[in-house]
Amino acid sequence: MALYKLEEFAANYRDADLDNYDIKNFDVYSDINNDKVGTVKYILLDDSGRFRYLVVDTGFWFFGRQVLLPIGRSRIDYNNRCVYAKGLTKEQVENLPDFNDLEQIDYNYEERVRGVYRTPLAQTPLETSTPVNAPPVSSDRQSSVAHDRNTYRYEHEPNLYDMNEQDHQNLKLYEERLVANKSRVKTGEVSVGKHVASETARVSVPVEKERVVIERTTPEGGARTVSSAEPDFREGEVTRMGIYEENPDIHKEAVLREEVKVKKVVEQDNVEAQDTLRREELDIDKSNER
Repeated sequence: MALYKLEEFAANYRDADLDNYDIKNFDVYSDINNDKVGTVKYILLDDSGRFRYLVVDTGFWFFGRQVLLPIGRSRIDYNNRCVYAKGLTKEQVENLPDFNDLEQIDYNYEERVRGVYRTPLAQTPLETSTPVNAPPVSSDRQSSVAHDRNTYRYEHEPNLYDMNEQDHQNLKLYEERLVANKSRVKTGEVSVGKHVASETARVSVPVEKERVVIERTTPEGGARTVSSAEPDFREGEVTRMGIYEENPDIHKEAVLREEVKVKKVVEQDNVEAQDTLRREELDIDKSNER
């Protein structure tokens, strides 16, 4: 099963409802002799979002090393901002493989880690892993139980991966926040359309007509004698003159009279609101402390 760092698995984990998430940079102590081991560097989760390991920077015991601590082997003290590694010894840390990046973690790597924590040491009696549906193994002897890599589940070893209420208590403090959101509502509608209006129009067009005017005149002084060569008597002589007139051509044509553009503009306004917010504060009673 793949593992992820908490901040990569849930980018907004500080706003999420994840139990026991705020332990990064907590100091880590061995519960055997209260020696400081180092600090919590990362929290590793599996695909289901369950906590599986704490990555401990062992700067106090082994400078520059980071090792995995199964979550079931930890006891978290939120009041003092520290984590107690149950039964952790220098010998175990020395035998643990180094953690460098997530890509190196596979079943074989985790088996090396689990093998260290499965082995009870003289300093502290550690529990022995027991597969699901198997009979309990006596705590007075060391057991080596083989696991199938194809069927192995973290639930098979609750002593390594369970987060019990006694060791992983988390008191959540809530507060109210004033959240301002916006919702888009329809407050009205503007409809822009067009219709056809009709009216009677009159137009006047001047037209011209030609007509023939025939004028007959008598020479001044009356008839006069002309030379014999001037008269040209021709039978059937006709003079023609064309007569024209203008006919009005009246018709309708469509023209673009006006163009209307419809658009929206956004006007901004600030709406202020206030309310009384409540917040839970932590009260620590040390009256029974010795």
